[in-house]
Formats: sequence, C-alpha cells, structure tokens
Amino acid sequence: MSLKAAITGVHGYLPEDVLTNADLEKLVDTNNEWIVSRTGIKERRILKGEGLGTSYMAAEAVRGLLKKTNTDASEVDLVIVATVTPDYFFPSTANLVCTQTGIGSIGSFDIMAACSGFIYALSTGSQFIETGKYKKVIVVGADKMSAIVDWKDRTTCILFGDGAGAVMLEPNEEGCGLMDFRLHSDGTGENHLIMKGGGSKIPASLESVAADLHYIRQEGQAVFKFAVTKMADAAADIMEANNLNGDDIAFLVPHQANKRIIDATARRMDIGSEKVMMNIDRYGNTTAATIPLCLFDFESKLKKGDNIVLAAFGGGFTWGSAYIKWAY
Repeated sequence: MSLKAAITGVHGYLPEDVLTNADLEKLVDTNNEWIVSRTGIKERRILKGEGLGTSYMAAEAVRGLLKKTNTDASEVDLVIVATVTPDYFFPSTANLVCTQTGIGSIGSFDIMAACSGFIYALSTGSQFIETGKYKKVIVVGADKMSAIVDWKDRTTCILFGDGAGAVMLEPNEEGCGLMDFRLHSDGTGENHLIMKGGGSKIPASLESVAADLHYIRQEGQAVFKFAVTKMADAAADIMEANNLNGDDIAFLVPHQANKRIIDATARRMDIGSEKVMMNIDRYGNTTAATIPLCLFDFESKLKKGDNIVLAAFGGGFTWGSAYIKWAY
C-alpha cells in the first residue's frame, strides 16, 4: 500500500478575550439578531497584548501539539504556517514559530491562500511525507484578523476572529491519511476581497494609512455568490472522484465563513447537519485557522477510518477540498 500522510494529532489555541455581538453593537450600527441570522456568529476571540502577533498563537498551538503527540521538538522535520496576517513580511511566521517552540533550524515557510490556506498547506506538507523525505511535518493555520479589520466597517468587523490550529503529519501504511485534494484559484476576484495597502503595489505611506488601505475590504454579495458555488463544487467534486456518497462521509469540515455557505455545501454533499463540524457561532471566521480548530473541537468524535471532507473558499479567489481517512 502506498505511503499516505496522516494527521496523528491536532491542537488549537484561542485567545482569552471574547468579543460578543452585544459588544459590537456599541462599536458599529448593527445588532445581534442581524449578525446571527446572516452569519451564524455570536462571538469571536480577540488577541490582546503588546507585541503579540500571529506567531504567538501559532506557537501556542504547536507547543500543545508537541506535548499531546509526545513529540520532542528536535524530531520535527518541517513547519508550514498558513496565514494572511504574518507578524512581518519577513522573516516568515513559520521561522518565528520554530524559534519560539524550540524546534530549531529546520525548513519552515508560510503559505498565503487566505481562508483556503490550511488546505493548501496540508496538501503541500503531505507531499514531503509521501515522498519519504520527511517523517514529521507540522501544518499550522493561524490568523490575527483583528489586526487588519476596520472596526468602523460593520460589513467586515462582525465576521472575523483570532485563533490558531496545528496538526502533525506522519507516514501511514494502513490506508489512512490524505487520500485526495483539489486546489483552485481565480485572480479575477482580486477586488472583491482584498487588503490593498502595504504590499509592493501600494507601499505603506501617510496617504495609504489615511485612505484606510491597510484594512480588509469585502464586497459581500459577490463573495457570497462565488463562495456558495465554489465551496460546494469542490466538496462534490472530490466525493465524485473517490466514489463517495453522503452515507460514506463521517464529517464535513468546512471553512467557517458563513453558516449559509456551510449549509449549502452540506446540501450539495447530501449530508445532514449532524455530520457538519461547526464552531462559527463561538469563534467567527479565523481565516486559515477555521478547519484545524474544527478538528480540534471535534477530535473526540472522530474514529479511525472515518471519511472526512475538508472544504474552503477564500480571498484571491482561492478554494479547495481534501478527502482524509482519519488515522486514530
């Protein structure tokens, strides 16, 4: 049987500070009923503290993962961090995580694919295992979205939260692990979901800051329409390719952007809500962290051999899916 990259452990980190819909009512013109009915979100976590960036949360998740899997930091071969809110452009957040956790001078890098980042990073990390090159690869999804949200913009500030999730990938010869994946992108979505300032095209300047270009901007309707179609397509496509029907699936692990998008994906897969991992009500959209945080929250419900489908959609646009046979 060919070598597969299996998830052998998962751990998450969420900041202590909770921002409820009631709190948001004091900041912008919105209300709890409006937010819940349109998104399913009731509260989200916010990372507070001087000088704390995404690497802090990612490192916390990785430390927990190492402890939980009984792994010494020196045993790790590679670290990949999916994020759109790196501490800096460089050094990479993955570099910082390796140092903060004592993992040391191994290879590490970031992947930027917005909300699809974890699926991109997972499929990338799996290749190093499947070739036999590496034995232990850590894949992290982490974002401090509160750092790039405009707290005056009621269309976006209600959606996002902060958090991190990490998984350990190891070789598996029992037929468990990442069985298949699909990755897609479409740059025509550029202006529908974007942070315009701070890159090489519009470097940081007094003008860019004054024009609020360093915040996330989203055209809600355009993004929703595209996301509903593409996330469902990606999930249905991977099921069809692997001869799976709704009865075969133990869980759908969807990106947590909007409950209506998640519901549409589940309907397309012909599965009931009891098979859908959902924590959007408590954490909001933590971008690259949503899928590993779902796995962390629902870990006790997973059994060895369970078929699970991961599906995500993000700015760019990016979207994708993965089919995993759970290994423990």
